[in-house]
Amino acid sequence: MSDFEGLAALVTGGASGIGRATAELLARRGARVAVLDLDPASVDKPLLGYRADVTDDTSVRTAVAAAVAELGGLDVLVNNAGIGAQGTVEDNDDEQWRQVLDVNVLGVVRTSRAALPQLRASAHAAIVNTCSIAATAGLPQRALYSASKGAVLSLTLAMAADHVREGIRVNCVNPGTVDTPWIGRLLDAAPDPVAERAALEARQPTGRLVTAAEVAGAIAYLASPLSGATTGTALAVDGGMQGLRLRPVAR
Repeated sequence: MSDFEGLAALVTGGASGIGRATAELLARRGARVAVLDLDPASVDKPLLGYRADVTDDTSVRTAVAAAVAELGGLDVLVNNAGIGAQGTVEDNDDEQWRQVLDVNVLGVVRTSRAALPQLRASAHAAIVNTCSIAATAGLPQRALYSASKGAVLSLTLAMAADHVREGIRVNCVNPGTVDTPWIGRLLDAAPDPVAERAALEARQPTGRLVTAAEVAGAIAYLASPLSGATTGTALAVDGGMQGLRLRPVAR
């Protein structure tokens, strides 16, 4: 499939996990792809790697400008950089709240703001934000993370309204629990990693974790010129977790 042939894409947090899977998929489908990451050392051709800290506006603007110059323009922005947090509303101090909101919400703002002038010049401009099931379902021990992703969902809708008449589509993906390095670290830190993994798998109707490749496929769908009528949409990639209510298995 070559629906991204001739297009240029930028993926934040693209050195690992969902971001890396997305960058590689877009490249396979014909795009010229640049990755922004705190540690882009592992990024190799055909991807282009640039160091950027999404909590620093100057860092973001510098990296976006360098990437756009090498790509020769910009058509697709994937705002994927993000961090997680565990705990109830009592468990995270103010500094941790500021840090997570700075990365997960303001990181989207800073990168989009830097990219919009170039996207306005594209005939197929699209922004895709990585949101979460946590934006639409109440999950235990995820108060801070859920608040940040709820903001990303609302921001996606507002951006879609603001920029639709400029020819820029804005959508987001809402993954369930994805088998990424972050989830791996959570499992490693659990008292019983095997039991914790089984619990995470069981809460998704498919009975397994979502793969990074599956989320990448959804991002590519939303970013593709073939989806030109899709904007202001949150696409669930959660193994049915949001929408399905299965009966318990008889024992």
